[in-house]
Amino acid sequence: MTLAPRFLVLLGLGLVPFLLIWLTGRQVAACEVLAIYDLCLLLLAVSDYRRAGEAADWMVERVLPAKLMLGEENPVRIRLVLPPGRQLTLRIQDEYPPTLELCGERTLVVTTRLLTAPGGQSSQVAEAGYHLYADKRGDHHFGDIHVRWTAPLGLVVRQSRHAATAVARVYPNLNEIRRHALDSRLQRQLEPGTIRRRLRGQGREFESLRDYVPGDGLRHVSWTATARHGRLITREYQVERNQSIVLMIDAGRLMTSRVGRLCKLDYAIDAALSIAHVAVGCGDAIGLLVFKRQVVSYLPPRKGPSRINEMIESLYNLEARMVESSYSRAFDYFSTLCKRRSLVIILTDLVDQEASAELLACTASLLPRHLPLIVAIGDNDLRALARENPQSIADVYRQSVAEDLLRQREEALARIVDAGGLALDLPAGGISTQLIDRYLAVKERGVL
Repeated sequence: MTLAPRFLVLLGLGLVPFLLIWLTGRQVAACEVLAIYDLCLLLLAVSDYRRAGEAADWMVERVLPAKLMLGEENPVRIRLVLPPGRQLTLRIQDEYPPTLELCGERTLVVTTRLLTAPGGQSSQVAEAGYHLYADKRGDHHFGDIHVRWTAPLGLVVRQSRHAATAVARVYPNLNEIRRHALDSRLQRQLEPGTIRRRLRGQGREFESLRDYVPGDGLRHVSWTATARHGRLITREYQVERNQSIVLMIDAGRLMTSRVGRLCKLDYAIDAALSIAHVAVGCGDAIGLLVFKRQVVSYLPPRKGPSRINEMIESLYNLEARMVESSYSRAFDYFSTLCKRRSLVIILTDLVDQEASAELLACTASLLPRHLPLIVAIGDNDLRALARENPQSIADVYRQSVAEDLLRQREEALARIVDAGGLALDLPAGGISTQLIDRYLAVKERGVL
């Protein structure tokens, strides 16, 4: 029980008759009057406390989204169902996870309303809500819910604690991932309700025959069909399906760097899930390998939408650690288990040619069995610093260092390209779209 401000005011008013009687010289009578007044006020407060009612039969629940999204303000609802009675003004405090950021006020004030069910049963209900911003994936723990309400006379405030411990999972931002997938050319062609067309390119799967037009390569001319029809006929190919794509995600020290409110690993996971959505629609098999000093998890290449859900569950609580990643262990593990030719997309970061020597050597070892694609997640601040106009000598030195680091990154990635692999150096905010475009270009050119 907590004493309300009204009780304290009335307690203070009791001093008025006490002082008036005291000043007349009747000190004993003044003390008796004050004691009787305080006793009556206390008994009234106890009675008010009992009339406030119990919360044992209240139903208090927290309603969470099925999946909390990274980088978004996620709604949380508190719902209370009370027995019918007087209208109450409730003050609610939820023990939300300290790892999430509260948007707005912590104390929720809501007034109950009478609700009559179809069967004629009445109850009082109250709902309140707030938002939590998530800047970290994984499991987050909610505690209990505390509810306060004032007694009928307003002398005391009752409080109840309702057990509501729960674990909420913060997933990668699936809304953004779906948006990136829908923005790609291939996904637009595969949307329900649209005319489905085969994606034509330089693949090795025969699609159809058509008349020759100027500009077609002679190697695509079907001489058998040409002899049969008496005019030049060209073979047309479609982009191959049922190819193998393996996503390798580095969760070591280099991926702990933060870009804005998220770390580089978050951007890598979003890009991996975005390209997985597109690849599943393209009929390809998707695999996943996560590594730090050791291999953390491995999902062999497999087709179907269920593979995306498996990847989401495998990645939602992945955290980058301050350890050096062992590329040699990861690549040896992959080479042992995956013999089928695959497009291997390595989502990591590069510092310079010397520090990334292990990564470049291991990536080169994948050739020619596999087609490696290194995606280096760059720092936006570093690029911005290299473009700025220096205002002082210190700015000149900083800009010189930034330009030198960028040059070394380009040289390191150029070694992979020279060896026959692929490489992208992308800013953290634009990985998904450009990676999807490169993936589609690889399929259209038939280089896999």
